[in-house]
Amino acid sequence: MEIHINQHRMLLLPEGAIYWSNTQTLLIADAHLGKITHFRKNGFAVPPKIQFSFYKKMDSLLTNHSVQRIFFLGDLFHSDRNAEWDRFVEWNQQCPIPTYLVKGNHDILPEKLLVESGLKVVNEWQEEGLLFTHHPEKQTRFFNLCGHLHPGVKIQGKGRQQLKVPCFFHRPNQMILPAFGDFTGLFILQPKAKDRVYALGEKSVLPVSLRNK
Repeated sequence: MEIHINQHRMLLLPEGAIYWSNTQTLLIADAHLGKITHFRKNGFAVPPKIQFSFYKKMDSLLTNHSVQRIFFLGDLFHSDRNAEWDRFVEWNQQCPIPTYLVKGNHDILPEKLLVESGLKVVNEWQEEGLLFTHHPEKQTRFFNLCGHLHPGVKIQGKGRQQLKVPCFFHRPNQMILPAFGDFTGLFILQPKAKDRVYALGEKSVLPVSLRNK
């Protein structure tokens, strides 16, 4: 689904990423790599195949879009180093596309490891009236693209059926990206009158008409 933010063309993708067409930039938030391995190590029965979903989605995105840069908007890796970090390093060092990490609260690995992986590490990024951060920031000078909240929305079906789905949450001067990771949970946000919600479907992104009661 394409939207326009000021003069910028943004494609909202069902994988949970944004493709900034003007600069061929891919934006991804909250992958939380290593979280599944961490939980499995502590005895939780998490299907191991979920940990490979990051790479499947990345392969799909890089195949279907001409990408010149990748920005991870924080919480790329969930916690301390484990085997999943080594898998990411191998992938990133083979990736011909520059990758940037806007550091989030979960990005606690030593800076040396992050840089050695091939990531360019920054605390925030400003470009052409846009501000990339991990935490949502109230801005008047920039349009803020961010993550952190793992936004979700409740969709009301027939009767009393409800479905909770990840979403892009578009506030005035801000877009909060859904979590790219598949084992992250959702934080249900309540839209106000000027907010826009775009829910992730299996193969498309759909606008959702919602208002606070």
